[in-house]
Amino acid sequence: MQPNFQAIAQPAQVSLAANRVLRNTYAMLGLTMIPTVIGAAVGVSTNFSFLAQYPIMGPLLMLAAMMGLMFAVGATRNSVWSIPLLLLFTFVMGWWLGPMLQYALRLSNGAQLVGLAAGGTGLTFLTLAGIATVTRKDFSFLGKFLMVGLVLLVVASIANLFFAVPAVSLTISAVAVLVFSGYILYDVSDIVRGGETNYVMATLRIYLDIYNLFVALLNLLLAFAGNRE
Repeated sequence: MQPNFQAIAQPAQVSLAANRVLRNTYAMLGLTMIPTVIGAAVGVSTNFSFLAQYPIMGPLLMLAAMMGLMFAVGATRNSVWSIPLLLLFTFVMGWWLGPMLQYALRLSNGAQLVGLAAGGTGLTFLTLAGIATVTRKDFSFLGKFLMVGLVLLVVASIANLFFAVPAVSLTISAVAVLVFSGYILYDVSDIVRGGETNYVMATLRIYLDIYNLFVALLNLLLAFAGNRE
């Protein structure tokens, strides 16, 4: 019996292609941090008084704008326009951190908490991405659970815009840490196993995981360790 060289070569080709997508994704992910930081710097100096006037409509309009930019990135995923649109999206996301960062920086230990949240996010990402990459385990079984968790988070977040209950906000943040940590495993595993072949979309997915994880961690740190004296 002669060995089926084609059957042997196909997994190797998938692995090479997946590694290339992963490398490009990490390179693009590093690039997206630049407009995010610039956007955050602009956001810190932005007057967000309109949020006090429109505490519900403001966030909902921003959510609609972000969803629109995400749709635009997805629609142009195979075009050169996808990269500038992705960078624009990350700039807007950084800018939208402004209100939280303004609140944090008014605290005596706010800057340290922001750094701690960033460090915790980076460490979590490196650990979970490393597990998914080294083990090459299939984490697709998490997909349904994570989707349910994400839907519940979105519904609870929108509902809490109307009720503004601090305990609910903290619960949402705690659940978000678990959900987006799980999504890091899920998304990196999908790339490693050849499920996601477009590095722009892969970058968008992982960026959202990291961004939301950072926001959730920072919210928890500000609530439990913020020095308001």
